[in-house]
Amino acid sequence: MPDSQGYIAYPENEHKIWQALYQRQKGNLPQYACDAYLQGLKDLAMPEERIPQLQEIDKVLLETTGWKTAGVPALISFEKFFQLLANKEFPVATFIRSQEEFDYLQEPDIFHEIFGHCPLLTNPSFARFSHEYGKLGLAASKEERVFLARLYWFTVEFGLLRDSNNQLKIYGGGILSSPGETLYAMGDTPLIKPFDLIDMLRTPYRIDIMQPVYYVIDSIDYLDEVVKMDIMKAVTQARQLGLHAPLFEPKSKAS
Repeated sequence: MPDSQGYIAYPENEHKIWQALYQRQKGNLPQYACDAYLQGLKDLAMPEERIPQLQEIDKVLLETTGWKTAGVPALISFEKFFQLLANKEFPVATFIRSQEEFDYLQEPDIFHEIFGHCPLLTNPSFARFSHEYGKLGLAASKEERVFLARLYWFTVEFGLLRDSNNQLKIYGGGILSSPGETLYAMGDTPLIKPFDLIDMLRTPYRIDIMQPVYYVIDSIDYLDEVVKMDIMKAVTQARQLGLHAPLFEPKSKAS
């Protein structure tokens, strides 16, 4: 928990987990991360040897796109999530994963939030998309929000893009913060599909496995095009059409 000045005193063993995660991804990202992410990582200049304080991240985000972070304990409600995004505040869970969850964890931790997402919040297109998404979600019904969650999942969390050389790159924070999923997503196993809003809204996902399918946009600037789409009309159509058959086993049967 933060003190009255907003400072969190993390124990040394947790700084070491941050350092190990950072060092491992530092080797992966020049090859696999998109340019906008790498530029944002450079702009944030976050420490490699310790968990950064949120005020350090806020200073850069406010200067670049007018965003800031909002410390939260762990998972939060849809209502609170959309409210924060609509206010240009990005929720950051302030705990860090254990050594046992080093490769992959179900809940978002501070490494996922800050290392995975915050670099791209320095990018105007990504920041605009996140803001508009928050406003849409805030106005949506409970049923509509379930479909909107899939849009966020397959873009902000697990999105891929093609760079100017037609190379597949990562912009989704769920991949960028996971050493295991970074290599998996760039391998031959998953299904790679072009961005299709209605198709995406109809695609089930599980939070506790490597993703069987990823969607690809043309560039990070394409998120500006997505903002111009009638997303809520697409949600209505997706609800009418129903979900695709999942590409994974039900949780009870999965190993």
